[in-house]
Amino acid sequence: MATARLYLDWNATAPLHPAARAALLRAIDLFGNPSSVHGEGRAVRAAIEMARRQVAALVGADPAHVTFTSGATEAANTVLTPDFRMGRKPVAVGHLYRSAIEHPALREGGRFARENTSEIPVTSGGVADLAALDAMLGSHDKESGLPMVAIMLANNETGILQPVEEASSIVRSHGGIFVVDAVQAAGRVPVDINKIGADFLIVSSHKIGGPKGVGALISRGEVLMPAPLIHGGGQEKGHRSGTENSLALIGFGAAAAAAVEEFDARNAAISLLRDRLEAGMHRSAPDVIIYGVDEKRVPNTSFFTLPGLKAETGQIAFDLEGVALSAGSACSSGKVGDSHVLVAMGRDPKLGALRISLGFSTTEEDVDGAIAAFAKIAGRRKPAGQAA
Repeated sequence: MATARLYLDWNATAPLHPAARAALLRAIDLFGNPSSVHGEGRAVRAAIEMARRQVAALVGADPAHVTFTSGATEAANTVLTPDFRMGRKPVAVGHLYRSAIEHPALREGGRFARENTSEIPVTSGGVADLAALDAMLGSHDKESGLPMVAIMLANNETGILQPVEEASSIVRSHGGIFVVDAVQAAGRVPVDINKIGADFLIVSSHKIGGPKGVGALISRGEVLMPAPLIHGGGQEKGHRSGTENSLALIGFGAAAAAAVEEFDARNAAISLLRDRLEAGMHRSAPDVIIYGVDEKRVPNTSFFTLPGLKAETGQIAFDLEGVALSAGSACSSGKVGDSHVLVAMGRDPKLGALRISLGFSTTEEDVDGAIAAFAKIAGRRKPAGQAA
């Protein structure tokens, strides 16, 4: 077993960024209620509004259009609803169209009834089929209400980037609402809500080095908004009630600011490390299948199949070698099952796939350690046709 652990599962969660840690420590004594008008409350409110500006800057948004939530899952369940408002006027959304590779938080359809959701297919390369989307929206029942389309910017398993700007044009031409899950993309590729043309973006704190349990739903405007999921005291302009988790929000803001400041240097270095990793894997196992190599990907993700090795067996083997990675999404209570992403791509999910994802503190030594562990595990495989 390796003497030092190598953490290479950043798509599941990122370690706390030093800037976020420092912000949390500074803020720990800001105990006032941000809704209070006295000095203690105003101090917390000011810190929250700073965090709102920092998160908005991460995706080119207006700070006034950032609604803080308990995480990306809550943000998804807030916006994926048939019940919208334009001011005080109700607006019906008749059907949700979401890509076949969405994260479970969006794939489950939020507040839509199952029969009012449809799946947009993807190509064998793992990219949303825009011709199919156009055809589906062309057949949408306008009498039922507006169509809503949800397509992630970067897939959490493969890292493959989706053609969201082109999708936005299609959605607009059909008068629909466009929702983009930017959880795995924010801080890794340029994200601008206006350039994308998304009506709503979803981001998460702990994917960029902030604390867990906080995220945001970000809108391009405030004319058309979803009915609140959580009712109460009217915080977040009435879009999400409940006293704000100020400490976590301050950490989220600091992590977002660091992601903006470090963006170019951080991602250039990570891209080189991923290339080094994949070259090393190919040297020791030329038959390794790395998904998305012919598509645009975020720079930190490598999703691969090692023929003859089941995903659960491989995950355990790497863990015993001191390498933390995953078998795909980490949001299924630790379960390792068939990848719906591979199924959507027309691949055999029984092959199994593992994901290595890198981050701001990953080093060449970490990558070389992972390559060495990979070589050992690849060398222990059973012959073809006899999955381990």
